[in-house]
Amino acid sequence: MSFFLALTDYIASHPHLAYAAIFLLALSESVPVIGAIVPGTAIIVGLAALVPSGVLMLWPMLIAAFLGAIVGDGLSFWLGHRYHREILLRWPLNRYPELIARSEAFFERHGGKSVFMARFTPGVRAFIPLLAGMLRMPARRFYYANILSAFVWAPSHILPGVFVGAYFSFAGAAAGRLAVLLVALIIILWVIVWVVRHMVRRGIPILLVYLERLRRWADARDTWTSRQIRSLLDPAQKETKILAALALLLVTAAWTFFGILEDVVSGDPLVRTDAAVYQILQDLRTPLGDSLMVSFTELGDTAVVIAIAVLVFLWLAWKRAWRTAAYWVAAIGGASAINTGIKVALHRARPTENLYSGWSDFSFPSGHSTENAVLYGFLAFLIARRVRPAWGLPVALAAAVLVALIAFSRLYLGAHWFSDVAGGLAFATAWLALLCIAYLHHQPTEKGAGGLLIVACAGLVVAGGANVYRRHAADMERYAVQYEAPSILAADWWARDWQQSPVQRIDLAGEAEEPLTFQWAGGLERLEADLAQKGWRSPAPWTLAGALVWFTPHPGPIDLPTSPYIERGRLPSLTLVHPRAESDGTSSRFVLRMWATDIDLRNGHLTELWIGSVVDERLGNRFPLFTLAQAQPDANGPRDLLAASLGAGRLVTRADHRSTPVWDGQVLLAREGSIPANPGMGALPEGSASR
Repeated sequence: MSFFLALTDYIASHPHLAYAAIFLLALSESVPVIGAIVPGTAIIVGLAALVPSGVLMLWPMLIAAFLGAIVGDGLSFWLGHRYHREILLRWPLNRYPELIARSEAFFERHGGKSVFMARFTPGVRAFIPLLAGMLRMPARRFYYANILSAFVWAPSHILPGVFVGAYFSFAGAAAGRLAVLLVALIIILWVIVWVVRHMVRRGIPILLVYLERLRRWADARDTWTSRQIRSLLDPAQKETKILAALALLLVTAAWTFFGILEDVVSGDPLVRTDAAVYQILQDLRTPLGDSLMVSFTELGDTAVVIAIAVLVFLWLAWKRAWRTAAYWVAAIGGASAINTGIKVALHRARPTENLYSGWSDFSFPSGHSTENAVLYGFLAFLIARRVRPAWGLPVALAAAVLVALIAFSRLYLGAHWFSDVAGGLAFATAWLALLCIAYLHHQPTEKGAGGLLIVACAGLVVAGGANVYRRHAADMERYAVQYEAPSILAADWWARDWQQSPVQRIDLAGEAEEPLTFQWAGGLERLEADLAQKGWRSPAPWTLAGALVWFTPHPGPIDLPTSPYIERGRLPSLTLVHPRAESDGTSSRFVLRMWATDIDLRNGHLTELWIGSVVDERLGNRFPLFTLAQAQPDANGPRDLLAASLGAGRLVTRADHRSTPVWDGQVLLAREGSIPANPGMGALPEGSASR
């Protein structure tokens, strides 16, 4: 079962948790500081996309958002009314003087209407109710505006998500998974924006201080280097802050790229994360999603990039903007050449074989991500300098969205690993920052302003549309997912091919975790039924009541929910718990988790093959408020208990693992046909197993 399907099923089984989350998120939007940190609006819109698939209901969601918005504004109003202006002098509000000043100006300008208007105004919406309480706004007037604005705010945030979910419903059974992906993407984008904004806010002032020191050092010398530095850092130039931001971006992007490159070369955990991300996205694929992502990939093909690059160059040449044209050629040509050079040097294989031939067959870094990020990034930079400031941000956002969709399509279609795309985007960002710094330093004459945007859009529509029309059918076949799972003979698996399965579980961060000490051939229903006779039970579900058990002093091992460990992008398909009491009075439990493999066994008919781990979890109260479940390193005892519970099976030793006190390298093999319908064997003592 895939990650997204499991998450969607969990939300469907516990909708009350989603409604409670919507209430708290709507409340947090109106609380000062918290409203600026928690992405409440983004998550609410994402959860609303689950409504058309039947996972959540519309009316409870609207009521939760409505009530949360009212309570949040009311709480903020009460704080202002209770503590007056002195609350602004306390942490953390005293760290936002500019935002408070903007909110006060907003309140003075709009008066009582500001309570209604602020609900839909980012930045000031969390401070206006506070100011209304401080300025002694009549409570009746405040709550009239509060309730009316919440009545409008709730549907305005939830209905767009419902419409998006309705669009996803065309994907049929994948609607829920696509909606959950939307939630994840919204949260990730919000976090990226928040991190970048705070890095720029804190990083640029520090960078300006060091640049000023560098300028003073250059003023005290008369060399070619010092003259170039003085020219670059002249305070009279309006581009000084832009150059500082570009320098910070260059250092950050270059550091990121070389970090990814090091991980790819050395095979660090990032490379193992690639497999998990690949598996998650391949489980998500649907015919509609394939068609959309293939179209975005085709918009980023080399033929389209060359066509747009040539059109822009011809336009600049016609306008006689030769220096800008030279930078344009250096941007596209340099990025392509360096990208190809790295590919040839590393010879990294793609996740899906035989997609391309020649140098394009290599994977790192992603050519689509690199070339399109440089193409549209530098084009947006040139256009933004030639249009009114109000148009600069929309142009940059449009370019960023197009590049992001093209890059994501490479991941979705299995054409690249995650590190390929991340590395390509990091390299493109560093290359762009370097070119923009050089461009601003040389100050070429600004020509060809009005037509650049028109020429680029026309090139994308004509060349991209033609490429999609010409290649879409063939590319749908090229990028089609291979649903046929590999199969091996059951006898060969039992004898030797069991060693093809992974040695250890790999989590989503790419870290190697506990060993996979159990392999099962057959249905999970039969395994669960057999183990139930030996005391193995399903763990408590993740409900509100189940989560609260973690805060009780001495919970029972069966009463605590288990952590959903991920194995190469997959959630466990079966989780069972076997409780036991320790001699010192503490409690512990053995936790068995089973994950699906992509291998079928042939023995007259196809049989599913599953891999699993058994972990000894000690339950303790190291902290006064909640219980912790700490996994023990020993893998032998839990595996032997499982072998005793099954009463059948075969212990085999991996040839690729050296025996250690933590794990002796042995794996338990069991199959459905080797276990009686009603096992009569007594359980073997703990720590022993049949061999």
